[in-house]
Amino acid sequence: MPRGFRYNECNMSYRKENFVENEYYHLYNRGNSKQDIFIDDFDRDRFIKLLYLCNSEKKINFRDDIVEPKINAFDFDRGESLVSVGSWVVMPNHFHIYVTPRQCLGVSSTEDDNLVGNFVHKLCTSYSMYFNRKYKRTGKLFEGSFKSVHIESDEQAKYLFSYIHLNPIKLIDQLWKENGIKDIQKTKAFLDSYAWSSYLDYKGIVRPENNIISSKNFPDYFSDVSVLEREIFDWLDYGDNLPLGNA
Repeated sequence: MPRGFRYNECNMSYRKENFVENEYYHLYNRGNSKQDIFIDDFDRDRFIKLLYLCNSEKKINFRDDIVEPKINAFDFDRGESLVSVGSWVVMPNHFHIYVTPRQCLGVSSTEDDNLVGNFVHKLCTSYSMYFNRKYKRTGKLFEGSFKSVHIESDEQAKYLFSYIHLNPIKLIDQLWKENGIKDIQKTKAFLDSYAWSSYLDYKGIVRPENNIISSKNFPDYFSDVSVLEREIFDWLDYGDNLPLGNA
């Protein structure tokens, strides 16, 4: 069995599979029919604020709790979180999140005791309502239920960390995985300017988005920034040989 394997008592109405305490999961979803779900920076900004706010046992109304009081979403006291987020990225038509469930206490005030399912359900529902209202559309925004992959080894976990943070390179070179990175310095500069992932948080950039991740609840694979920058590209050699799922 994977390390730390224990079945919890969480109800799994959102997902068929169990999400286990002390285990790690890659979560992802994309737009229905692969449509773009983040059109501009306002959309991306709303999603990452919801990524923070929806990770809570509280029922939070964005307009009532954030807009009307005129506070920064990342300053809001969300209370107890549902999961710990290790890394994340937002792309034009999909997102990736690396999580581990908070310990299930057996008693919850939420409607569903599945912490991971509850978190993603709240996130996708809140964002869909925002998106449909803004763009005057109806119907499903996401392509069915979110997907998940259980991370079963340190090797897989390290590669996932790189996979998530290197995802934005597709925006400047769609064939970089097939052909390799031609200009490492240009690529690093692009990643340093891309605000819509947790890469900058791991580089030590102080910003409100730091509050999204709980890195202390994940193995410390990268001891400092120089190790991060060096090793994150080394994992490209694995290509698609490790099971991570595809968005």
